[in-house]
Amino acid sequence: MDFPYSVQRTFPLFLAPMAGVSESPFRQICRRYGADVVVSEFISSVGISLGIERVLAEMRFEPVERPIGIQIYGADAAIMAKAAGMVTELFEPDFVDINFGCPVKKVVRNNGGSGCLKDMGLVQGIIRAVRDATQLPVTVKIRSGWDENQRDPVDIALRCQEAGAQALTLHPRTRTQMYQGAANWDEIAAVARALTIPVIGNGDIRTPEDVAAMRDHTGCAGIMIARGSFGNPWLFAQARDVLEGRAKRSDPTPEERFATALEHARLALRLQGDTRKTALEFRKHFGWYTKGLRDGSELRQRLFAIESMAEAAKIFAEYLARPALIAA
Repeated sequence: MDFPYSVQRTFPLFLAPMAGVSESPFRQICRRYGADVVVSEFISSVGISLGIERVLAEMRFEPVERPIGIQIYGADAAIMAKAAGMVTELFEPDFVDINFGCPVKKVVRNNGGSGCLKDMGLVQGIIRAVRDATQLPVTVKIRSGWDENQRDPVDIALRCQEAGAQALTLHPRTRTQMYQGAANWDEIAAVARALTIPVIGNGDIRTPEDVAAMRDHTGCAGIMIARGSFGNPWLFAQARDVLEGRAKRSDPTPEERFATALEHARLALRLQGDTRKTALEFRKHFGWYTKGLRDGSELRQRLFAIESMAEAAKIFAEYLARPALIAA
């Protein structure tokens, strides 16, 4: 199925929009390791419309990240339209994505994100307003409903398509579920059958084999990977191997993990500033990159105390020089 923006593969793999994670440095790392499309963190339409520099900075990207979507959220159609117009004029991404899926309380308490799903008239009004405000493709990301009483992903998706959405991503949990229980892939399959626009599956993708399983189970047009990518950008390339019937490339060695972690860190320093704040915010990434390693708990304890990226490089070098590791 054709996407409304250019993609190089017939079955693309997406990096999901995740606050504090899907920033430009990580998007670039994931593109390098096989993500076909990336999406920004979700950005407040109010902040965009007010021209707040901190908010605008979150939308900046480099050419290597294309194709890229900027995801916006909000519950006021006029403000969402203004934000979409500003995104188009100032940044010219490949598409604008509307967030109807975020379950976080601070977003939904103002009816943003998945809070919009309680009012499908509002959802359709926002999609139409955004479509009118930009010449770029407009896509949406949804959940299966607000709660079990309002769970109807096919109806929600059909109404999004009717309002003008040109592609749709479904995370098949309700807002009240948050991330509990299993994602219901049967719902992705039902939505994919019902819609004529591309449907992207999302939810419970942790391994390369999960990617192939979701494709085969649902018939979706592409897959969006979220938490499974944390500290594991290699997941995209390994998944592509599995999808195309090749032998899956090996998991990265500790040396490869650390080299990628430090390259990611250097990108963060260049793009976000060589400051103590950047180093502190990057600690979580170091934690994810070292997950599963021998004596990883001790390693993470040291990394979570760093004040600069140089300290992390020294810790990695000391870890790799340990006789126990070499002997292993």
